[in-house]
Amino acid sequence: MDGHRNAWLMKIDDLERAEVEHWDGVRNHEAKNLMKDQMKVGDPVLFYHSNCKVPGVSGIAKINKAGYPDFTAFDHRHPYYDPKSSEEKPTWYMVDVKFVSKFPNFVPLKILQNLANSSLEPPDYLVPEDVKSIKEMALINRGRLSVQPVSYRAFEAVKKLGESGFRNDIEDLKSPKLSSSNKKRQNCEAKGKSSPSIEKQETTKSKRVKKSKK
Repeated sequence: MDGHRNAWLMKIDDLERAEVEHWDGVRNHEAKNLMKDQMKVGDPVLFYHSNCKVPGVSGIAKINKAGYPDFTAFDHRHPYYDPKSSEEKPTWYMVDVKFVSKFPNFVPLKILQNLANSSLEPPDYLVPEDVKSIKEMALINRGRLSVQPVSYRAFEAVKKLGESGFRNDIEDLKSPKLSSSNKKRQNCEAKGKSSPSIEKQETTKSKRVKKSKK
């Protein structure tokens, strides 16, 4: 990963099918400021599915267009309309996100949480610094924010989990809870077809949903 770039986790649905998508409807100032001031074209993103039984990270995207005014706030017919925002003085911003690849192994949030709290022994390919970076992720500590910065180390650690898998580690531990989460990961992948890592308030990415992102 280029040293000058930021990395992110974003809660996004439908991205694989859409390929490139506006990430509009964010109505949280902290998340808005990240998109407006810090996200750059080419920044890598972990895309995260939250609207499913087993939430988790399913792949990688990248910022395709840097922050620009969220035009949905100007349209009184749109569910994300904000009468206080105008084209002359926009309050809200959005970015465009482009799908890059899907992990061969879905990475459930529960796995990341259990690695962070030491209730799951990490696989051999994760070094202590990787586990420490996962523990420090905003996703673990501030899960409801829909856009979150991610350290390079954490980005690479989650990527390793997604590319290398963890089924054998879970089965060796014989943990019913973890095994169940792993078996149910298809629920999230299925949802992903109907449902990046900046970490933000969960909301479906469909513009038909009337709940604002935070």
